[in-house]
Amino acid sequence: MQNSQQSRPEPAAREVFMHQGRHFLQIPGPSPVPERVLRAMDMPVIDHRSAEFGELGRTVLEGSQTIFQTKGPVIIFPSSGTGAWEAAIVNTLSPGDKVLMVETGHFATLWRQMAGRFGIEVDFVPGDWRRGADPAVIEARLAEDKARAIKAVMVVHNETSTGATSRIAEIRAAIDRTGHPALLMVDTISSLGSVDFRHDEWKVDVSVSCSQKGFMLPPGLGFNAISEKALTASKTNKMPRSYFDWEEMLKPNAKGFFPYTPATNLLYGLREAIAMLLEEGLDNVFARHQRLAAATRAAVNHWGLEVLCQEPAEFSPVLTAVLMPPGHDADQFRKIVLDNYNMSLGSGLSKVAGKVFRIGHLGECNALTLLGALTGVEMGLSVAGVPHRSGGVDVAMKLLEQRPQGNASPHLKVVGT
Repeated sequence: MQNSQQSRPEPAAREVFMHQGRHFLQIPGPSPVPERVLRAMDMPVIDHRSAEFGELGRTVLEGSQTIFQTKGPVIIFPSSGTGAWEAAIVNTLSPGDKVLMVETGHFATLWRQMAGRFGIEVDFVPGDWRRGADPAVIEARLAEDKARAIKAVMVVHNETSTGATSRIAEIRAAIDRTGHPALLMVDTISSLGSVDFRHDEWKVDVSVSCSQKGFMLPPGLGFNAISEKALTASKTNKMPRSYFDWEEMLKPNAKGFFPYTPATNLLYGLREAIAMLLEEGLDNVFARHQRLAAATRAAVNHWGLEVLCQEPAEFSPVLTAVLMPPGHDADQFRKIVLDNYNMSLGSGLSKVAGKVFRIGHLGECNALTLLGALTGVEMGLSVAGVPHRSGGVDVAMKLLEQRPQGNASPHLKVVGT
């Protein structure tokens, strides 16, 4: 009897790309975890009621204050940034309260949805997803609120979906000009530890953040930095809470402990990450991110592609969102880059899904890492048949070859390169 296998056609030959070498994780978070942080977390779990743990707890709580640039309390929850969002709401607001929010992108929209689930009335200022929150619009809305019905202004500092950074200092000044008593709550999830943020100086009442962006940790920690004004509000607001109750956290935090089992090994990593940020110096960290972002935009502009953010003063130091030319799908392009060069780029979210890809340049990222990432993007543009002008990597390289001038940021000097 004839062997059935002999009659089958040979499979067509195809090229297989092996994912050898390091994976380039160039999404805007979670960011790559440095070896130092990985080694710091590789520790036995200890008794979270011991004196040894109390020392660890005090160290990370005080270190987090330095990163937020605050003398007030910072609360660390075993949670994602979404949990930290929830904590900000349930500790300060009551069902039926009115808040002012701005549609800067996907994550501002999600925060709005969460507030709505808690019975909060949201005045949501529409936006085009290409700019940050407009301080003048916020000032006008507050000035119109003669009854002082608005209890909080809630703003995303760095909108991870769009690459636009809102000007929090200017928003604070706008609020002050109206004399409005509303709390100022700021999402610093993708900005803290990468973009200059000053909780105390800018009189922010609640700053929300998490572990997997500028802190260079795995996901799993959520942060609230809180003002005296926010603490006062938490004494009288009517929102039910248990796990995310500030008061229950602050009592044991005073001695470095937590009311329930903490994420001990993430706290080991947090201690190391804070040490790394302070060794480099926060001003230098911020300048490095600005420099890498400027080089990325220079490459994008040379390629003939368009940066999603349209306001130069709001270009993000954390990521660059790039619009694809008409007729080209951003997700297909990202797949080609991943399959061919073992690099992950950020996807477009909701309104810009399939229209943009995002290049992350935050956390443990330096000039060589960025140039490798930009090379992968430029090669991917060629393989995907996306119209572009070659040489964007060379332009970025020339910019990065320039010696930084102290802590001065080149952010505004290279706009439009």
